[in-house]
Amino acid sequence: MTTASSSIATPTGQGRWGPWLFSAPVDLLAFLGSAVLALMLLAYGGWAGLLHEASPEWTWVPLVLLIDVAHVYATGFRVYFDRQELARRPLLYGGGPLLCYVLGVALYSESDLLFWRVLAYLAVFHFIRQQYGWVALYRARAGERDGWGKRIDSGAIYAATLYPLLYWHAHLPRQFAWFVDGDFGQLPALLSRLAFPFYVAVLTAYAIRSVLQWRRGRPQLGKDIVVATTVVCWYVGIVSFNSDYAFTVTNIIIHGVPYMVLVFWFWQFKPAPSQTSQLSLPAADRAAPERRSWWPALVMFVATIWLLAYAEELLWDWTILRERPWLFGPGFRTPDGWQLWIAPLLAVPQATHYLLDGFIWRRRSNPDMRTVTR
Repeated sequence: MTTASSSIATPTGQGRWGPWLFSAPVDLLAFLGSAVLALMLLAYGGWAGLLHEASPEWTWVPLVLLIDVAHVYATGFRVYFDRQELARRPLLYGGGPLLCYVLGVALYSESDLLFWRVLAYLAVFHFIRQQYGWVALYRARAGERDGWGKRIDSGAIYAATLYPLLYWHAHLPRQFAWFVDGDFGQLPALLSRLAFPFYVAVLTAYAIRSVLQWRRGRPQLGKDIVVATTVVCWYVGIVSFNSDYAFTVTNIIIHGVPYMVLVFWFWQFKPAPSQTSQLSLPAADRAAPERRSWWPALVMFVATIWLLAYAEELLWDWTILRERPWLFGPGFRTPDGWQLWIAPLLAVPQATHYLLDGFIWRRRSNPDMRTVTR
């Protein structure tokens, strides 16, 4: 992130290349940079011969622990570490985790596979909706209101994610799983073949519309990057390669890194209570948001979510998984029957993240989101 006077850069809105959500350097690093890193790791995996075996242990810490699990805890800075936000919707924020736990126990009591299957499909829905959410934010930032444009944009992001998932379901078993083997159900292979022409047609429509926008002097580079990187990473990671390593590097980085950037930026720029009343004013009439030195805040943010992620995985490994004694130690024997209560409990942060993400970024019900889309 580039700043002036040691403060995080303020949003820039419409620029030469279209609107940015944060600023040109931050958007490019968050969306394009994360995809480039994922593809570079994929290329390295091909060179090192990692595409035909399980992901090596060295990938687990930086990708799974420090990005995938950690980004779940970033939600705490949006909700649970913010007393003002907690007081605004106490039933949702207090009852949500309890509901997730009760449902998790109910599912696990039927079978552990059912529990993981439901959690996997919730995760899939969450991953798809996050990519859609980025496109929606860019549209709002640009002030786009046309119906056909929204249909094309929405169709493109759904095609980019749903077709690879359909292919995955139609070509089971694969050398990778979302959570555990068997958490996806089998579909006929014919469905993916029938869907492919629609996939190509929808993405072609988006490309044509994007070219026309550029020719008319209304480019949206940020939105185009989100769509293009989603297309490439989801197709390459799921369809092109039948590889656990390929799926891991292309799936985790482009999902977790931009989300952590969003939460950190929102946490830094959320208006103080005294400024909230100004959100109804035109942007030009609002007082500038309070500037904060962002380096100490970034260190605290990253350290907190990494520590919480480590604590969660430590408990998973000690009580249920026992996969990484080199990182967590030997653990202890869990009494028979305790997994029914422990596994849903340890999954509460993840399930709560999926649940709350459907509420905390909606512009209509979150007035502070206007700081993102103004």
